[in-house]
Amino acid sequence: MEKKENKLQLELPAEVAEGIYANLALITHSQAEFIVDFIRMMPGVEKARVKSRIVLTPQHAKRLMRALADNIHKYESVFGTIVEPEAGNTIAPFMNVPPAEA
Repeated sequence: MEKKENKLQLELPAEVAEGIYANLALITHSQAEFIVDFIRMMPGVEKARVKSRIVLTPQHAKRLMRALADNIHKYESVFGTIVEPEAGNTIAPFMNVPPAEA
């Protein structure tokens, strides 16, 4: 019996193809879903904006985690290790922006 290979065809509208820049992601979850909020933080702006929200099943969240890990490994094998902020500093500071007064 001959196997037919199903290929997923994707449509990428122009407005989606441009992408949305985000420099922070916040992840929350319930028993049924994971919610990933992609946020853009800008220097001198008090309020960060959620630019996109993605809702995933736990199974798809796990697949995404594996795909990201695989792609990070491939990236680092070509471009070198990605340097993370110091421990305890989960959000990299903006350069040349004076610290907020307490």
